[in-house]
Amino acid sequence: MASFPADPALRATRAWPFEEAAKVADRASVAKKGGALFETGYGPSGLPHIGTFGEVARTTWVRRAFERMTGLPGRLIAFSDDMDALRKVPDNIPNAEVLRANIGKPVTRVPDPFGTHESFGAHNNARLRAFLDAFGFEYEFASSTDYYTSGRFDAALLRMLERHDAVRDVILPTLGPDRRATYSPFLPIHPKTGLVMQVPMEETRPADGTVVWRDPNTGERFETPVTGGHVKAQWKADWALRWYALGVDYEMSGKDLIDSVRLSGQICRVLGGEPPVGFTYELFLDEDGKKISKSAGNGMTIEEWLRYGPPESLSQFMFQQPGRAKRLYFDVIPRAADEYLANVEKFRASGDPANPAWHLHGGVLPNAAGSPITFTLLLNLAVAANAETPEMLWGYLRRHAPEATPEASPMLAQLVERASTYYREQVKPKKTFRPPTEAEREALLDLAARLRANQAAIEALPAAERPAAIQDLVYDAGRREPFLQPGKGPAKDGEARPGVSRAWFSAIYQVLLGQEEGPRFGGFVALYGIPETVALIESTLEKGAVAA
Repeated sequence: MASFPADPALRATRAWPFEEAAKVADRASVAKKGGALFETGYGPSGLPHIGTFGEVARTTWVRRAFERMTGLPGRLIAFSDDMDALRKVPDNIPNAEVLRANIGKPVTRVPDPFGTHESFGAHNNARLRAFLDAFGFEYEFASSTDYYTSGRFDAALLRMLERHDAVRDVILPTLGPDRRATYSPFLPIHPKTGLVMQVPMEETRPADGTVVWRDPNTGERFETPVTGGHVKAQWKADWALRWYALGVDYEMSGKDLIDSVRLSGQICRVLGGEPPVGFTYELFLDEDGKKISKSAGNGMTIEEWLRYGPPESLSQFMFQQPGRAKRLYFDVIPRAADEYLANVEKFRASGDPANPAWHLHGGVLPNAAGSPITFTLLLNLAVAANAETPEMLWGYLRRHAPEATPEASPMLAQLVERASTYYREQVKPKKTFRPPTEAEREALLDLAARLRANQAAIEALPAAERPAAIQDLVYDAGRREPFLQPGKGPAKDGEARPGVSRAWFSAIYQVLLGQEEGPRFGGFVALYGIPETVALIESTLEKGAVAA
């Protein structure tokens, strides 16, 4: 049983996992069972990828929301369809000839080209489990091969045999004439070759629990039991079989599977079951807004994300608006990291269960969560200091933020390591500086003079007050044409001051740091140092170029 009491008030929480959890809680089967079964699926013909992480993480958040809302236990099954036939040789696999010689067999009957497991399916299943374990997911692993061969699906398979024609009636309207003539929900495993056979059934014999079919190459006729792992179900029928046999209450899927979900749901009802609650998530786009494709090579791997951002930043990215298409490329990592940090601070102050940090941490925020310095600020520090190693960044942090240590903030330690890598590999090769206009040059010189003149007074302030004091100087230096915005600035000494347009701050970042935007410049200067910032401004302007 769940280790916490039900909290029905969570139904009113405006967060999508609670909205999904409420749908699960309303199922009659959940009340009858006293709990709910959540499922995610995985095709083990390839290695786990960033989409696998997204689906398991999102389902986990719904499960947690369900448990806290209802006080009932939830189980998560990570189901591997490892009885599926190997259809092609994946890219970047060693000993490809081993796979090529076994195309058409269940992946658990294909030798492991890596030489580490009893089969290719077992190897990829092990990779999946290690992948999920590394992120601390709570799940039960399920193997399609095990479920078929152990008899766990036998009753459901016999039921599908009884309803064979009704199942076909669901699928046939979606097929072309040739495929319609041969379709059966059952795929016999050839008793001699071990191949998964996609052939018409000459007879179905529910009383005997068998199907009769013919080898199209030899003409030999076989009678095969549908039980004991001698057949597997076609894809949409297999999904429905699983829902029916296990009593799955919730499973989400991508937008590309909308039709499959609909058809599998119909088949589940034909068998006498109730399809699970479903959620359709949008697919990822690349930097140019194009659909990500493995063959096109325009995606990002989970290893690449974790090279540049902590795991929590990936979770934050997956949590936000799963029903909307999002661009998945390197530039989103810093933003996701800082959104996570901001949510941690908000959650620490309010404990709001609508906050993504509640879901990412299961409602209990670790003491070590959060960071006193944002990822974007660290990146800007790396740009200004040309800090290509964590040691260089720590040198600045120890000088200007001595309280920020790896021991006090493990998350900061992760951010420092990844920020230096991100700068070295993603920012530095793409940095594009532009010369200042004459007006920008004058404003930057004025900023340098103000910083130099006020250095002693600012350094006498408590550390927490310095960024705001420096930011005031940044605003004051920009209160000149062409950056003025009359009537938009805060009052000072009883007099209204004009505001400063975004163009002034864009100029600072484009001219000094070679990037389009960044965090509040006052915070950056407080961390980088006033003398260092003055030297950065003066050395940049001494290069002499002025934009027309």
